[in-house]
Amino acid sequence: MRKIFLFSAFLFISISCFSQSRYVSETTKKIVFSRDGGICNCCGSSLKLEYDHITPFSCGGNSDVSNMQLLCQQCNRSKSNSCTCKIHNRRVGTNCCDKNTTNRSLVTSSQCLGTTMKGSRCKKKTTNLNGRCHLH
Repeated sequence: MRKIFLFSAFLFISISCFSQSRYVSETTKKIVFSRDGGICNCCGSSLKLEYDHITPFSCGGNSDVSNMQLLCQQCNRSKSNSCTCKIHNRRVGTNCCDKNTTNRSLVTSSQCLGTTMKGSRCKKKTTNLNGRCHLH
């Protein structure tokens, strides 16, 4: 009985952790690959493809299909945490972390809409359009 309880607790914790991680499910990968035609969204290469967060994960981006794209390794590494591929000078993401293109004086911060593991509302402030801090 104790083994079953421990296993179910481990399973529950694993599933809940994936919702706030960089993990991209196989289903999401298949949908993004077919939607993007199996080529890089920046340079059109079909070699060394990677799944990239359009809104960076560190800026609150999630791993949903709408926030994922295919980029080759070179373009993805060049994009890093910004919105442009520095090799091809092309915009391939959103600018939530790009301090040069966002006028921070016009952006107001608000309390994060996310919830903590205890179920209470997060107390961090955010300027992201989705209303969530980098943890949620």
